[in-house]
Amino acid sequence: MTIQTALISVSDKSGIVEFAQALHARGVSILSTGGTARLLAQANIPVTEVATHTGSPEILDGRVKTLHPKIHAGLLARRDSAEHMHTLDTQHITPIDLLVVNLYPFEQTIARSDCVLADAIENIDIGGPAMLRSAAKNHGSASGGGVTVLIDPTDYPRVLADMDSPAGGPSYGLRLELAAKVYAHTAAYDGAIATYLNSLTAREPAPEAIPEREPWPRILTVQMRREQTLRYGENPHQSAAFYRDQHCPPGVLAGYHQRQGKALSYNNIADADAAWECVRSFETPACVIVKHANPCGVALGTDALSSYSQAFKTDPSSAFGGIIALNCTVDEAAAQAINQQFVEVLLAPSYTPEALAVFATKQNVRVLELALGEGHNQYDVKRVGGGWLVQDPDLHRNIQTEIKVVTTLAPTAQQMEDLRFAWTVAQFVKSNAIVFAAHGMTLGVGAGQMSRIDSARIASIKAENAGLTLQGSAVASDAFFPFRDGLDVVAEAGARCVIQPGGSIRDDEVIAAANERKIAMVFTDTRHFRH
Repeated sequence: MTIQTALISVSDKSGIVEFAQALHARGVSILSTGGTARLLAQANIPVTEVATHTGSPEILDGRVKTLHPKIHAGLLARRDSAEHMHTLDTQHITPIDLLVVNLYPFEQTIARSDCVLADAIENIDIGGPAMLRSAAKNHGSASGGGVTVLIDPTDYPRVLADMDSPAGGPSYGLRLELAAKVYAHTAAYDGAIATYLNSLTAREPAPEAIPEREPWPRILTVQMRREQTLRYGENPHQSAAFYRDQHCPPGVLAGYHQRQGKALSYNNIADADAAWECVRSFETPACVIVKHANPCGVALGTDALSSYSQAFKTDPSSAFGGIIALNCTVDEAAAQAINQQFVEVLLAPSYTPEALAVFATKQNVRVLELALGEGHNQYDVKRVGGGWLVQDPDLHRNIQTEIKVVTTLAPTAQQMEDLRFAWTVAQFVKSNAIVFAAHGMTLGVGAGQMSRIDSARIASIKAENAGLTLQGSAVASDAFFPFRDGLDVVAEAGARCVIQPGGSIRDDEVIAAANERKIAMVFTDTRHFRH
């Protein structure tokens, strides 16, 4: 099916002049509206205003301009229906073969801190979604032809290429794909509007006022795009896929670029996310090794090699087949050290060419490059039967002003550094979490136990198995010690200082135990459960 008439009306002007010039060069007549029409005319592209085409001027401050039978009949008439085409002919309506529309920037508008309700309402597009839905519905069939609809500038070259193909185009396959993309887009657009309006408080705001918004909308609409179909899920009998947020914030895992290796699995992605979130919480060079969603070794260093070497010492047996994340450039020396182990996935912000050449000798190793960034997920979601549990992500990092010394003995400056490091790691360990650390290195990690005292014992055993001493170490507990027995276990293992949230009805008992054992202890008043 050849394209003879196109209607172009876009808020995102990226590439539109060049695309319109290409259409004009191919003999396509162009209809347009408002600012788009003026922009094309300024580029000396012949264009007919929609108001001229319909014979009806824009009214109601531009709210009504494309809501007209000559527009929607031109989009909706089936090309394989003699009756439809006869109706167009008798009504003097031109078929519209290509629609290029993107919508008012509603989400960008409401994201502004100074957005008043009137601004939000005016940026709810009406004519645009109506035209998009008409065109997408009438994308047609392989035999009868149909309308091509575009919302994304990155698709402009694909349409032009299909138009220039020997078969002529665009092809049915491309029209169907673009139609599906439109409905996903309009669904997300309506979802953003619904979520925003459902977050407004019940009291009626003045249109010129910034409306009060509740932290959680009454109806939450989320849309994601399939990034990858996975071989299987957590287990081979489970099917799975990886979906990416429509708006992916900078620095999060979904922005990765894979430099080499096999496709990521379900468990690879889950563990890689745990490792990346932990390592990017440190400002100095750091390495995190994760196994089964838990850090089994974390260390700071002066570069990739020193931090990796220290992290690996914590638990070499668990590091086998693990996920390794670094927040600094991986050079050849670090690559040579890492390559001596069995690694599933490696993440870093950059690699030297020499490092990539080293990893190339083990083609199955998945090497991911991922820019560091401050972005985080808007929501933390857990699926339960028939619903979702939704919360803010746990981004609480700064404990500088919140630490409270509760024992007679205060931590030394070095101990305070060790405590802060252990506390940061504990935030990423499954509850109940106990982390022993010293001099920027984890010494033992106890995770995921039903009893906190068992986590403490396991962390001690891990350190012993790795040949590491806990004498003089710092300990972090993600939640309070409910009894003194947990404190006694870490003290007997060699810990000399402890950081924990506090808040137990037996805090006095635990503090007394710490004083009795001459251990410095601080409270943070912040818990970091991670289930």
